[in-house]
Amino acid sequence: MDQSDTIVFISADHRGFELKNQLLPVFASLGVAVQDLGPVEYNPEDDFNDAATIVCRKVLENNTARGIIICGSAIGVAMQANRFKGIRAVAAYNTKLAELSRTHEDANVLCLSADLVSGRDNVEIIKTFLETMPLTDEKYLRRERKLDEIEIKEE
Repeated sequence: MDQSDTIVFISADHRGFELKNQLLPVFASLGVAVQDLGPVEYNPEDDFNDAATIVCRKVLENNTARGIIICGSAIGVAMQANRFKGIRAVAAYNTKLAELSRTHEDANVLCLSADLVSGRDNVEIIKTFLETMPLTDEKYLRRERKLDEIEIKEE
């Protein structure tokens, strides 16, 4: 995918608020359009669930979009995001995880940790996530379809 075709929706909770604001200028240097879904002011009482939900809804409206959600650990936002059918969210703590999540699972939402990963490393994770294309072998496509099955069938 041409980076100029990519739009990234980004949001954070209070623990990711500062990192989100630091990362916003990075997208212009990558040639990627970004839409900041907030918050615009720091609120120590906000919930990670809301940041994840707003990003996922936007990503589902645009099948070429990607989402980035930031919280302290990346775990809460990833758990919330993966409740949406069609969202394949990954908590990536390094570039290898970002790469594998794109190549093998075609992840469309990246969850970042503001507390456990440095700002510089998060920039590299974002670059990898946005630049890596998914593999299109039938086995990967089959596995992606299974991620959206409502009911897991026992054998």
